[in-house]
Amino acid sequence: MSEPRIPTIDLRRWTEGDPETRAAIARTLDAALQSAGFFLVTGHGVDPALRAGIREAARTFFRMPVDVKEPYTAKVGGRGWLGPGAEANGYSEGTETPPDLKESLTFATHDPFDDPVVNAEWYAPNVWPAEVPELRTLCEEYLARMGELENQLLDLLGVALGLEHDFFSRHMDHPTYGFNINWYPGTEVMGDPAPGQFRIGPHTDFGTVTILDRQAGKGGLQVYTDPADGGGGWEDAPFDPDAFTINIGDLMARWTGDRWRSGRHRVLPPPADAPAEELMSLVYFGECTPGTLVESVPAPVGRVAYEPVDSHVYLREKLDSITVD
Repeated sequence: MSEPRIPTIDLRRWTEGDPETRAAIARTLDAALQSAGFFLVTGHGVDPALRAGIREAARTFFRMPVDVKEPYTAKVGGRGWLGPGAEANGYSEGTETPPDLKESLTFATHDPFDDPVVNAEWYAPNVWPAEVPELRTLCEEYLARMGELENQLLDLLGVALGLEHDFFSRHMDHPTYGFNINWYPGTEVMGDPAPGQFRIGPHTDFGTVTILDRQAGKGGLQVYTDPADGGGGWEDAPFDPDAFTINIGDLMARWTGDRWRSGRHRVLPPPADAPAEELMSLVYFGECTPGTLVESVPAPVGRVAYEPVDSHVYLREKLDSITVD
């Protein structure tokens, strides 16, 4: 049987396996990232109760009246609440889609950096809703685990690319990251979808790796694989409640000289036969240390030689592109 386009990697087999097992995992991952840019990971050790606790606390906030949430309003890439109509991810592809059908709580790195200019842009304090004080403790624990998992995944990606295990992770001594809790309520909150409107419009992520904890639903995640390359177009993403869904972003694809594909995806609107469907996703966006120069790996590993780019100049341009004025 052929490997699925979006395989499941057991991290315990990676960390504890013999050289032959690890080499097979690396080959599977390399093939998946050339095709879909997605894979699932199990064996990560993150307590499901922690993920459930974040959802419960965040849902309490999202269900509050708008006038309670408005003081926490933030811009895309900031810290706080993104209300309905704030973001349209399809814009990043140059598509004028209606705004995404979601609300988000968005947090990010807050440890100070040694450059005051960089510090002001990327390390502003997080804004935690006072109405749900437990959310901060839960999220900070979760983000610590995500940082550990991100470095483990980056080591695996270095090996899968045929390079040193720390080829990517060496650039993470003081990384930024973004963390969104995305709430996808039903039509009773958001109204009926307009033509071409999604919970999240078609796009690719911008950074290195994205770690997604998602829920299954009819209005859920879809992944695109190009039919011209043997893919199936838009397909429902595979789901395992114990797994994280991982995809690489534009910077990682650029870093690999387009050997690996930035995973294109979207989240469907509430389905007509289940308009009240409510989903919530926890999305960790991995990024480098500010000032990292991303240079394409040369041939024969890389396939396209991009001009070197400052990681965070690139990220800022992308974040600005999806902001609805």
